[in-house]
Amino acid sequence: MNYDIIVIGSGPGGYVAAIRASQLGLKTAIVERESLGGICLNWGCIPTKALIKSANVFEYITHSADYGIKVQGSEVDFNGVIKRSRDVADGMSKGIQFLMKKNKIDVIMGTAKIKKGGKIEVKAADGSIKEYTAKSTVLATGGRSRELPNLKQDGKKVIGYRQAMSLPQQPKSLVVVGSGAIGVEFAYFYNAIGTKVTIVEYLENIVPVEDEDISKQLLRSLKKQGITILTGANVESVDTSGNGCKIKVKTATGIETLEADIVLSAVGVSANIENIGLEEVGVKTDKGRVLVDDFYKTNIEGVYAIGDIVKGQALAHVASAEGIICVEKIAGHHPEPLNYNNIPGCTYCSPEIASVGYTEKAAKEAGYEIKVGKFPFSASGKASAAGTKDGFVKVIFDAKYGEFLGAHMIGANVTEMIAEVVVARKLETTGLDIVKTVHPHPTMSEAIMEAAADAYGEVIHL
Repeated sequence: MNYDIIVIGSGPGGYVAAIRASQLGLKTAIVERESLGGICLNWGCIPTKALIKSANVFEYITHSADYGIKVQGSEVDFNGVIKRSRDVADGMSKGIQFLMKKNKIDVIMGTAKIKKGGKIEVKAADGSIKEYTAKSTVLATGGRSRELPNLKQDGKKVIGYRQAMSLPQQPKSLVVVGSGAIGVEFAYFYNAIGTKVTIVEYLENIVPVEDEDISKQLLRSLKKQGITILTGANVESVDTSGNGCKIKVKTATGIETLEADIVLSAVGVSANIENIGLEEVGVKTDKGRVLVDDFYKTNIEGVYAIGDIVKGQALAHVASAEGIICVEKIAGHHPEPLNYNNIPGCTYCSPEIASVGYTEKAAKEAGYEIKVGKFPFSASGKASAAGTKDGFVKVIFDAKYGEFLGAHMIGANVTEMIAEVVVARKLETTGLDIVKTVHPHPTMSEAIMEAAADAYGEVIHL
């Protein structure tokens, strides 16, 4: 029961770390208390995208006349949509099981707790306890839906994202509290299949981490779809004593009472750092996160932490990158620290959002003199042909050296386009390099070139 590395948690941070460790010749085990793949594969990234795809298909059908096609008698089979999502998640989880076997990684099912001296105690579902030892332990325990004191989740009427993707029946009305990626994705999904949706956002802009131009465009798009949006609004209380929910919301104009079948709390993620032995071993934490160095080592020798439980963006691809860097360092390699300013963020509502690097406001606050270019999809031939003209690409460059500071996109398939900018920034590509790089026509991606050309006064199609 002795290992070189034991990884606790099998989400996109944990299972990737375990595979890379095994590739590097380290004897590896992974501990999981529920399902391989963690929240991302089972209750997060993957099944939500399956739900959204069903919503996309239904929207295509209901708007088929716009494409010269007549369809009659379409309706949503809510349970069928949920089942497809769960089947997709189950298939992905089975894929992780295969990868564990392929890479000769021992899978230990149970709840883990770290002990002093490199020991890990694992309690199985039947209550039995076994002890393992490892030269290095990687904590990858992930996060869960954050609860607010005035918005306690009961799992039935006031729910988190997990219940939102497995409801027994479709609600007629839904209030979504929080307009980050999770909030707007579920708002889009439920609205598209016929639920009356209201978004309540505490800050002045929806998707508040995005560039302000993106926030304003998404606000227009979601309102056009029929979603009610309250910004600068705070949920004071939720009364669940009746058949549905009565939500008391404080706005700039006073108190407003909303009524809905279900309230979805989408106000962020809390790290799973409780009851895993941190205090007993002496691992330092700050503001609910484990403190680590650039290579994810804690203050305790042999104990590392990655993913949602450390400082940084709580994103699957961030956790995976951290896991690889962490175990490569453990194995004696010399990986580069992760550049957290070159992490793409994607939101899969419709229109989609994708961004990387500085917003316009942040670039100015950082002291840059900037060039900004924008290209609307209304001027894109591919977007017009596809009937997806909502949105734009916005790019930001340093005026002096042409450094690619950031890019912000909203529109169809932009989550597939953002990687171009991530690679360009990694390779220190300048704005003029983008302008002079031939992009295929007609594509959505040529909007990146056009936006860059706009920044330098060379745009052709505007």
